[in-house]
Parts: sequence; structure tokens; C-alpha cells
Amino acid sequence: MKKIIAFIIPVLIIALMFCGVYIYTGDYYHADSRALKALESDSSVNISRTDYGWYFDGPSRENMLIFYPGGKVEETAYAPLLHRLAAKGIDVCLISMPLRLAILGINKADDLIKQNDSGKIFIGGHSLGGVASAKYAAAHPDSIDGLILLASYPTEKLDSSINTVLIYGSEDNVLNMEKYEASKELIPENSQETIIEGGNHAQFGSYGPQEGDGKAGISADEQTEETADIIVSVINNNN
Repeated sequence: MKKIIAFIIPVLIIALMFCGVYIYTGDYYHADSRALKALESDSSVNISRTDYGWYFDGPSRENMLIFYPGGKVEETAYAPLLHRLAAKGIDVCLISMPLRLAILGINKADDLIKQNDSGKIFIGGHSLGGVASAKYAAAHPDSIDGLILLASYPTEKLDSSINTVLIYGSEDNVLNMEKYEASKELIPENSQETIIEGGNHAQFGSYGPQEGDGKAGISADEQTEETADIIVSVINNNN
């Protein structure tokens, strides 16, 4: 009997752990109708499903952004921003992450970078996706040309060669500002920081309000457009 109990208890613990993970990751933010519309191809941008996620193919032949989505957010929620970036001249690879947690897929950029034989490669992400992309950048400074962090920050020292851009909204109540400010010791001195007046945390994507976030003072379209313009300007100036 003791042997049976000794066997059953670890099995039950493991089962409960798996149930907890399933429940936690199963509760996530879904892409809204605005995002689903932006996921459709048009005359400027061709959007296709891939083995790694989604590819936003615009007129660019020089620049590519590998984008990691925020934690527990459906990756297609970022379609409005990424569609706009592709239309403005930056092709985007949107990565689907295990259990919608980018921290579990930090090295997802590897194959894409190896396949790229021309042009410049940037990596970035939103919130937890930004943290994961910064970890990749810190470990592979010779593989990328820049890092784009939306409402996010690095947790490891970045090489001085990494052109780093930090963008967040003035009404963002989700971003941990204490950790954000402390992380500035980890980024290159020539990094660029932009605060979008009226922007909040959730409107970098398109998945509805986020718990704990501040109320945006600008529309989602305005925040998307301003974010896209900042990123395009930085990448173009890096060429």
C-alpha cells in the first residue's frame, strides 16, 4: 500500500501542475476584429501563414523585423501594426510562441536569420515578447542590426553595437517602470527612447483592454501609426 501511495502522490502532483499550466495559458487575450481585418492581404502587403507564424511581405527587399508577441496574447493581435510596417517598407516575421509565452521560444529567430542572405535584420517585441527578443539580441549581437522594444526592457547587458529603440505609452500602467528605469544601465548609450503621449500598453496590439492598464488618450489607430513611424524612421536611419 505504501508503494502505491508513493507512486500515486507524485503522479497527482505532476497532473495538477499540468492542469495549472493549461488553465493559466488557456486564459489569454484574443485578437479582435480590427486585427483580423489587418491580417488580410492587400495591394501593398501580402500576408501568408508560415511554419513559424505569419509573414507580412511588403515592398521592401532590404529590411526585416522578427517580432515576438506579448505574453498570453494571440500573436495575430499585432497584425495592424505589422501590416502598417510592411506597407512602409519593413517586411515582418510574426512568431507564434509555445503556449503564447515568448520566453519559451527565445531562439525562434535562429532559422529565419540563417535563411536571410541579404538586407538588415531587426528583432523586437511587445511586453514579455520584448524581454525575450532582448535576451536573443544579447546572446547574438553579431546576428542582428537592431532591437525594437515596445513597452518592454532588456534583462541582460546589450552589446554597444545593437541599435536599441524603446517605445512606451504615457498611460501605460502595466509596464513596470522601476524595472524599466533600472534596465537603462543595460542598453547602449546611443539608444533612443520615445514616449507616445496618450498611448497605453494594450494598444501596441489589438486585443481589447488589458487588466491594470491605463485608459488611452488616443485611438488605437493613432498609436499604431505613431509607433510604425518611429520604427520606420529608426530602421531607415540605420541603413
